[in-house]
Amino acid sequence: MAASTFSGDETAPFFGFLGAAAALVFSCMGAAYGTAKSGVGVASMGVMRPELVMKSIVPVVMAGVLGIYGLIIAVIISTGINPKAKPYFLFDGYAHLSSGLACGLAGLAAGMAIGIVGDAGVSCYGVTISPWRNFAIRHGPPYRLMVCGRSHRHVVPLWH
Repeated sequence: MAASTFSGDETAPFFGFLGAAAALVFSCMGAAYGTAKSGVGVASMGVMRPELVMKSIVPVVMAGVLGIYGLIIAVIISTGINPKAKPYFLFDGYAHLSSGLACGLAGLAAGMAIGIVGDAGVSCYGVTISPWRNFAIRHGPPYRLMVCGRSHRHVVPLWH
């Protein structure tokens, strides 16, 4: 049997590669959720205002970039696991695991936020020219337009 080239524990590379996998998997899950959720908003807005579809694609692109960030971190982590170049200790494995989890879970949370906000923003962008908005503009500062969801539009006084 060949001698091990890893210094310290033999499970160190497992934790390192687990961190790389966590960065990639969680970031891509966030990117997929953000793309799907904001893509639904783009599709529904495209029915009402087809000329604004290309301007509304920004949340979909932002969500897709999250998966690329996870891929970059996974490549950086996996290239750092090279026992022939330098010793790889258990501390290095835990450091790579924690950095992969940090990147992956941040990408997951960002993807969820981009999806939710992108869906609402794109849906509201498609209905910017509406009688409610014109009423609020015509009647000046005492009134503002409150948009609650997609179907409830209320013009309320500022002191409300």
